Amino acid sequence: MSKVTRATKMLEQACVVFTVHTYDYDGDADRIGLQAAEALGEEPARVLKSLMALVDGKPVCVIVPSDREVSMKKLASAFGGKSAQMMKPADAERLSGYKVGGISPFGQSRPPRAAIEEQATVHDLVYINGGQRGLQVRLNPGDAAGVLNAIVAPLVA
Repeated sequence: MSKVTRATKMLEQACVVFTVHTYDYDGDADRIGLQAAEALGEEPARVLKSLMALVDGKPVCVIVPSDREVSMKKLASAFGGKSAQMMKPADAERLSGYKVGGISPFGQSRPPRAAIEEQATVHDLVYINGGQRGLQVRLNPGDAAGVLNAIVAPLVA
């Protein structure tokens, strides 16, 4: 597994301090984010999942703790929209340039607007997908929000 991806290159170019962590990805897991947390030996609240969604038909990337579900109402509100829905996996892969299970908010082919769950920012360090299945980057959530120019808002149900 390569530890250099478009995501890690973007973080390096932005001078963001991060470390790379690998784990055995299980594509058959019921909840991939929770499987990553368990494999890394971390609490699920610190291992964030990156999800692709649509707000009023426009793509967005949503970053939330792996043990929580996105509230579509809160997501739409965070972007000043009226409605939100999860993006179909094939569309998420095409738009992000990453495979499902390896979607990173960093280094996407056509970066959409991003939002991070505000509860994630209470941690000093969090894990976010590094652009490959089984690859996570550990970094400060404020740095992640800054490099993504992300909205920090309540997003979970």
